[in-house]
Amino acid sequence: MKETSKRHLHNGKTIGFVPTMGALHEGHLSLIKRAKSENDIVVASIFINPTQFAPNEDFEKYPRDMEGDMEKLKREGVDILFMPDTKSMYSDGFSTYVTVKDLSDKLCGAFRPGHFTGVATVVCKLFNIVKPVAAYFGQKDFQQAAIIKRMVENLNMDVDLIICPTLREPDGLAMSSRNVYLSHEERRAAAVIYKTLLSASKMTKSGESNPVDVRKQMHDMLKAEPLISEIQYAGVYDTNTLDELNEFKRQNLLAVAVKIGSTRLIDNMIVEF
Repeated sequence: MKETSKRHLHNGKTIGFVPTMGALHEGHLSLIKRAKSENDIVVASIFINPTQFAPNEDFEKYPRDMEGDMEKLKREGVDILFMPDTKSMYSDGFSTYVTVKDLSDKLCGAFRPGHFTGVATVVCKLFNIVKPVAAYFGQKDFQQAAIIKRMVENLNMDVDLIICPTLREPDGLAMSSRNVYLSHEERRAAAVIYKTLLSASKMTKSGESNPVDVRKQMHDMLKAEPLISEIQYAGVYDTNTLDELNEFKRQNLLAVAVKIGSTRLIDNMIVEF
């Protein structure tokens, strides 16, 4: 992979990169389309990164569909698929990790300790291997994108991060590889997440409420859905620090993380004034 990238860069080609963990859906493919429209060469990676899963999380049962994924990538015209195995990414004695302090401990980080160190480390390694000019991520994983952006800035990495809009199902549910875990009833119930974000967005824009009111409204809507087994967070946050807000700013992050049954789902929306 490194030699292939060097050859393309030597020939003056730009490389656009879409890192994934597979189980590809239209959200991933929208990133591929954007990368293709802006670069000479598009590289996609599939690597289910073990270091971002806690011992009690779903690494073993994380959805895998290599043949289906390869077919989709071929159809979208991806030039290179990079599929390293775990041993080549984490050799014996591997002991170097990248931690983006502060941002990694909030929101999802508070419920998934060590998760974002695993994410930052593997993305750093992938950037070093693939050497992209630009890398493409989805807004659904807002915290992940913010952490990678901070890492790129702090470590002077020469790559542009392109954050692309969240793709949604017809009822508004954000596309996610984990949606396949949901039963029919759970899938129907999951639509409440987007409805909650829409309601919170409308309330935020009304000018007649504050973030505390919006947070209460979000929690009330989510609690009203009996199949939601846990609300991990729901509220209004600073887009730069990810701190919860007591007063609106010019740009505000509405973010939700819930469990429906045993499936953890996240979503967000940005409201600007």
